[in-house]
Amino acid sequence: MPIGTFINAVAIIFGGLIGAKFHEFIPKKVQHIVFQGIGLTVLLIGLQMALKVENILTLLFSILLGGVIGEIFNLETRLEHFGLFLKSKFKSHDPKFTEGFVVNTMFACIGAFAILGPINEGLRGDRTILITKSIIDFFTALAFASSLGIGVAFSSIPILIYQGSIFLLASLIQGVFTPFILTQLTAVGGLLIVGIGINLLEIKKIKITNLLPSLLFIILFSLFFK
Repeated sequence: MPIGTFINAVAIIFGGLIGAKFHEFIPKKVQHIVFQGIGLTVLLIGLQMALKVENILTLLFSILLGGVIGEIFNLETRLEHFGLFLKSKFKSHDPKFTEGFVVNTMFACIGAFAILGPINEGLRGDRTILITKSIIDFFTALAFASSLGIGVAFSSIPILIYQGSIFLLASLIQGVFTPFILTQLTAVGGLLIVGIGINLLEIKKIKITNLLPSLLFIILFSLFFK
């Protein structure tokens, strides 16, 4: 059983609920500056991860091909539609429900922890990485929900599906993740997180969800070149 992933999902739910509760009492101008602070912090986190890249060409081709595939399948719109479905299903009137859902889903799914955590639990029964990720995701969800509302808590659903699937597939990909691949994977994830930061700061709208296939391409390219 993917216990660590369940803990992670519960942490996001509680963080989102607490943050959404604060959201109701925080003035709009305070929400705005908090949102900008979160955006700057997310930008820094992404840059720290992205700068670990060892082979820039594999990263470039992964981003390009991943973006093409994501655009063809229109992943961003599909995720937004799922968020709208949840909003209507639970009769939420929060205008930022879908935005909060998408932003926190992307942040919690992207990065080495979201992949290594369920793999480590699936292969060894070790939940250390996922417990650590749960603590981080709790405070991240709390911060996002304080500006974006209750939709953040519902991002726990795709997290369960995403990390749960990796947990189930862990035995099939044992031994694939060498230190080089993990570094490259972290760099691509970091670059996508930079994109999330840019979106949060409203500098430019980047379709981060459509770039998600780049995480698969970086693994394939890293295996080939290494």
